[in-house]
Amino acid sequence: MATPIKRIEKDFYLKLLYDEQIPIIFLRNRTEYVLRVERPTEKDISLQADTLIPGLKPRRRMHLIFEYQAKVIAFTVETETIRDTHITGKAPEFLYRDLNRSHSRVINPPDLKIQFSLQGERYALSFPKVEDFESVEIPEFTQGLNPPDLNGLVTKIGAWIKGFSGEYTLVFFKDKPPTITEERILAETGKTIFLPSTKAALPRTDPNPKKKLVTEDIFKRYLESIGVGAKYLDEALARYLRTKFEGGIFSDTWVPILFHEYVIGYIHVWLNKEGLPPLTKEILDTLCQFARTLAHSLKTNGYFDAGMLTNKPFTGNVLDISASGLLFSYPSSDLTSALLPDAELSVTFNAPVKIGTGQPGGAIRTIQAAAQIVRRFTDRTTNYFGCQFLDIAPEDTRFLFEFIYGRPFTGDDADTPAQAKFFTGHV
Repeated sequence: MATPIKRIEKDFYLKLLYDEQIPIIFLRNRTEYVLRVERPTEKDISLQADTLIPGLKPRRRMHLIFEYQAKVIAFTVETETIRDTHITGKAPEFLYRDLNRSHSRVINPPDLKIQFSLQGERYALSFPKVEDFESVEIPEFTQGLNPPDLNGLVTKIGAWIKGFSGEYTLVFFKDKPPTITEERILAETGKTIFLPSTKAALPRTDPNPKKKLVTEDIFKRYLESIGVGAKYLDEALARYLRTKFEGGIFSDTWVPILFHEYVIGYIHVWLNKEGLPPLTKEILDTLCQFARTLAHSLKTNGYFDAGMLTNKPFTGNVLDISASGLLFSYPSSDLTSALLPDAELSVTFNAPVKIGTGQPGGAIRTIQAAAQIVRRFTDRTTNYFGCQFLDIAPEDTRFLFEFIYGRPFTGDDADTPAQAKFFTGHV
């Protein structure tokens, strides 16, 4: 993984680029340009290219690399002024090292056409949404039930809870939006509130590998978000727990019902009789299984069909591309609500074939690949997605490499470079 260089060392490298006139490499439209720093770098950086760079405009990002003592270092400059071969921009905020070799990301060649489509089922629903989600699977212990039989499933849940003298409510956010504290926390986090005893505290850590519990820190962050001052957080949390105990709730849990990235509702279970054995981890695990089965049953009954997104191809604005991934943008829409980290896309490349390859003039080569979204960030109107290629044929990798870099693919290029994750925006 690319490592950011700390400020003092960054300043050293920027000074070194000027003092020793170290060549800086910029790749655009399959042509490699060499630049050097013209004057000492302070707030701005001044570069001079070895030749005119066609098509380069102000307010465009240049992804640059240089080598020093056998280490490749990368940084990005946003251009401000361009006069012939002289380029100025803001001094880079970060430099990155630990790059295995010099595969840089480049501006997408204009004659490379790229289309995307979603893999698997995706939905745009009017429920609270969280970033982390799992596919819905039927737990083994409920596979004897007929999934469409919602009433039978709810009856079974109720009978099981009554068996240990518990009380419960089943709430769907389609009927009512989140309002009370617990509902808001579930809707924002998709995590479970678990209090075996309301005399005790929330857990300080979550032992689950996938971090499914609301911890003390998460609860305090919620309190801060609604305006509770930092010095009052402990008092507010203690008051929350005390209110439960004094209200006759001695053991308590709130389990979200998740469908893809949506929190569609929850199961609330509590004990209101003192002296009963508290809710246990085993009970909580069973409730989580019921919640998954409920979501599956609702899906089977067509509850979410109206929100299903069709897998029609779409064309994003590809900002840059490397041998192992790309970065594209897309306006905020129902589609982008489903383009979350770890989502997989089908990618289609259409590129003209060069003369002399044995192909007829004007031939187009089509490449199919799978890609995974590994990073997402957003401004006011647009979403940006850093993607890593997962499945692409070796001969297609070679062709794509030679097409975007304008040089032959060699044995040294055969391994996916670690730094490609940096160059496609994956760090």
